[in-house]
Amino acid sequence: MDVTSQNSISLEKIYKAQQNIKGVVLATPLVFMKNFSERYQANIYFKREDLQVVRSYKIRGAYNKIQGLTEAQLANGIVCASAGNHAQGVAYACQKLQVKGVIFMPFTTPHQKIDQVKMFGGDFIEIKLFGDSFDDSQKAADEFCKAQKSTFVHPFDDVDVIAGQGTVGLEILNDAEVPIDYLFLPVGGGGLASGVGSVFKALSPSTKIIGVEPKGAPSLTTSLKNGENTTLTEIEKFVDGAAVKRMGDITFEFCKEVLYEVDLIDEGLICSTILKVYNENALVVEPAGALSIAALENHKEQIKGKNVVCIVSGGNNDITRMEEMKERALFYEGLKHYFIIKFPQRAGALKEFVVDVLGPNDDIAYFEYTKKHNRDKGPAVVGIELDSKEDFEPLVNRMKEKGFLGEYLNEKPELFQFLI
Repeated sequence: MDVTSQNSISLEKIYKAQQNIKGVVLATPLVFMKNFSERYQANIYFKREDLQVVRSYKIRGAYNKIQGLTEAQLANGIVCASAGNHAQGVAYACQKLQVKGVIFMPFTTPHQKIDQVKMFGGDFIEIKLFGDSFDDSQKAADEFCKAQKSTFVHPFDDVDVIAGQGTVGLEILNDAEVPIDYLFLPVGGGGLASGVGSVFKALSPSTKIIGVEPKGAPSLTTSLKNGENTTLTEIEKFVDGAAVKRMGDITFEFCKEVLYEVDLIDEGLICSTILKVYNENALVVEPAGALSIAALENHKEQIKGKNVVCIVSGGNNDITRMEEMKERALFYEGLKHYFIIKFPQRAGALKEFVVDVLGPNDDIAYFEYTKKHNRDKGPAVVGIELDSKEDFEPLVNRMKEKGFLGEYLNEKPELFQFLI
């Protein structure tokens, strides 16, 4: 394993990877973001890996790994497991190198990513759906690989894959015209953080690298707390590009060395960020791609007056998920609230609720009611959207005064999950 004694990939290996992927992988732009810079009073740059040929950085590591395999290793084909972006990278590499590949993906993978994998791989790849998470798919892929004596291309826990991802760091430093004070990047399996972190440790050691994880899949955070790489029992799969139960053993050791800090981001803030960059900048980013941007909010005091780079790791977003993202964003921002309302079963009760309880800018966004006979009151599930989160407390007080309040559902996740 070609690594230094300080637990990072050698620059020589990453420079070699840069040559290996030349002509196949795009050198994506480093873009100054005026609106984000003004908002955070800093110089904010986005590294646009969403503009990559497969709309994520994963092609870098996948192609670097596969092109370096021997003819004997390629003879029985390539196997990988992926929630989507690594699969697209492997599929594209297989098509370019004319190598047969079998790709295992979870059943929960967005259809958009499955279709993209088929498009990039063409006749050179076969897709097998298995399990509900990346970890389930990886287990099935391992078993298949052993049975067929195929070559497994790991999405992150492989030094050649890590070296390929590290080329993102080389490009950032080549394009940056100012010293970089902070670098924010997403962490799932840890391949990107390990590769880019190795580059910055060697060439820009003063840069503070912040690894960003989704709150519902804190693999690195938990492992650091426990002092060893730890397998999570349950994860929230919403941020599919960064939701793993266990990060790589190799990458865990690297991340311990190269990351300055690890930040956890609420899925609601991720959704809010996705909508913000779409509405303000016309950028389509996936949940994992928005992690680094969302983290700016948690570090707004530290980054004032600094030069900051966010790696936008991918743009493979399924448009059918946008309603869910909007709902999660409103919930996080305190603008969408669900209640069980106790309506008196008499004429005029709904009118009274609308006139006397709702504020002038409050909007009923969800209403489900079934009249119950032989009862004084009938419950209804009501979703209310507010203009400002400050309107929430007065709304609840009016519900109590008028006797309408039953239960507040936002604080009951076991019930709330059926509405969002």
